Amino acid sequence: MKPWLRHYPQEVAPDIDIPDYSVADLLRRSAAEYPEHTALYFHGKKMNYRELLAAANKMAAGLQALGVGKGERVAIMLPNCPQTVIAYFGTLLAGAIAVMTNPLYVERELEHQLRDSGAVAIIVLDLLYPRLARVRGEAPEKGAVPELRHVIVTSMKDGLPFPKSQLYTLKQRREGNRPAVPYGRHGVLAYSRFLGRASAQPKETDTDPSRDIALLQYTGGTTGLAKGVMLTHRNLIANAVQTAAWCYRMGDGRERFLAALPLFHVFGLTVVMNQAVLRAGMLVLLPRFEIDTVLETIKRLKPTVFPGAPTMYVAIINFKNVNKYDLSSIEACVSGAAPLPLEVQERFEALTGGKLIEGYGLTEASPVTHANPLWGKRKIATIGLPLPGTDAVIVDEETGDPLPPGHIGELLVRGPQVMAGYWNRPEDTAAALREGWLYTGDLAVMDGDGFFAIVDRKKDVIIAGGFNVYPREVEEVLYEHPAVKEAAVIGIKDAYRGETVKAFVILREGRTVSSMQLDHWCRERLAAYKVPHQYAFRDELPMTMIGKVLRRKLHEEEIAAAHPGASEQGNDAAAPSTSPSSADDDVPVTSDPGEVPPSGGEPDRGEDDR
Repeated sequence: MKPWLRHYPQEVAPDIDIPDYSVADLLRRSAAEYPEHTALYFHGKKMNYRELLAAANKMAAGLQALGVGKGERVAIMLPNCPQTVIAYFGTLLAGAIAVMTNPLYVERELEHQLRDSGAVAIIVLDLLYPRLARVRGEAPEKGAVPELRHVIVTSMKDGLPFPKSQLYTLKQRREGNRPAVPYGRHGVLAYSRFLGRASAQPKETDTDPSRDIALLQYTGGTTGLAKGVMLTHRNLIANAVQTAAWCYRMGDGRERFLAALPLFHVFGLTVVMNQAVLRAGMLVLLPRFEIDTVLETIKRLKPTVFPGAPTMYVAIINFKNVNKYDLSSIEACVSGAAPLPLEVQERFEALTGGKLIEGYGLTEASPVTHANPLWGKRKIATIGLPLPGTDAVIVDEETGDPLPPGHIGELLVRGPQVMAGYWNRPEDTAAALREGWLYTGDLAVMDGDGFFAIVDRKKDVIIAGGFNVYPREVEEVLYEHPAVKEAAVIGIKDAYRGETVKAFVILREGRTVSSMQLDHWCRERLAAYKVPHQYAFRDELPMTMIGKVLRRKLHEEEIAAAHPGASEQGNDAAAPSTSPSSADDDVPVTSDPGEVPPSGGEPDRGEDDR
């Protein structure tokens, strides 16, 4: 029995038919039906679906001419720009596997992903080339990643309209931000010349959507080394179709998708890029979430769909001049990556008149498995209902037996969007996939109506004096305080209790509150053992690519404070970008494409993309 089906909107079927075609066919079909419809918008430059398919075909033909064969891996290390979309679909049209690579990776992370995936080619931004060059070494064919034979280097100017492209070049020269790229040596090619010389049509490749891998999406590695999640064409098509069915009021050929989420993250890739191309919608590409640019973009271009992270919506509702902007075009927003506070939801919907719902997903499920109905019954503080064709169950952590409604246990999901497994990691695959079920590692509860709520991650549970404390519950209480803008909770060592609770708090602008006042607030709303024993007031918090607080970083800071120098061993990452107004560690190029990207930042962990 699936109690959630009772609460499906009438327009949504409990199951779906998954088309038997490849992800590349999404572009082919939209280009055939809507050839002149705008596909991409980037800083004033437009590209229609006919032009996008032509560019992707040339990318595919160029890769094939380099000898990139079916099933070989092509890394894409770019921010949100037209080249990202072209490279992604071009790789798939060539029959290769896309490896979406975080532009904020430090050398250690980048080397691991390139070696682990065995990527034979990479499309990379010129500003990021020096980092890649250090990974490859002076003799690339003998270096850390000898399989990486081809490097296609692009610049932001390649995606900009005239005269912005010329102004960008002049600005780069003036500011000394033109890295030395050895074009013509070590397999390094210029993107524009590469496409210019490529054939207009790639060779046809046979694709089995159920078996062939389309994407290697790496988890962030916060539970160890990043793992490559193998997502088939069928997995990605299924999740795009499932999401489209859930957003049933959206129409083909008329939606505008605000692409503020990074497309190299699975949330942005599926819910923004794949979804937009499936719908033949317009992708409004933003290289970085900057609040002024986002609001101006909404005002001018009138996007209708705005998937994001809670921190994005927090930044918008707290912007002091937000009422000067017309945000009424926004119709549908799906929030993921972190819990969505009720106040944020209510204030954002009041501002826009659109719907903002919370959903849930993880890289291993392409990623979306649950969402609240956009138009229908929804429940605050829940992740909603399983999507069409998706099954879910709560099981006892020790016995594995299914639990009745109201009981906390591990969330298991299964459906056509669930991964084929981890790349070259059969043991990890066997642990995560059992009898068709994906073990998420998240503690959750289902109510009698079939609405699910995430309690916390198994690994995040704080055991204080023998009692389980779930950080999310404490964070929700802190969020309710009128002076608190953002909050994160972790467990720290305690000589008496084993662990105790510490809260990290960002205050709203112009507001003040003391630790004692927060303590009183929490004691009125939480059992004594759940109340934080320590408070730290911060201007920013370390965050993942899509706006979820990196608790691991907070733990590392605590260890470093207790043992000075310990955190520096084996950690060459720079401090992550954590501005609340920048939401997700963001992409490394701002609305001013001349800015040098930050080198730090920690990617999101696939197993926790809620």
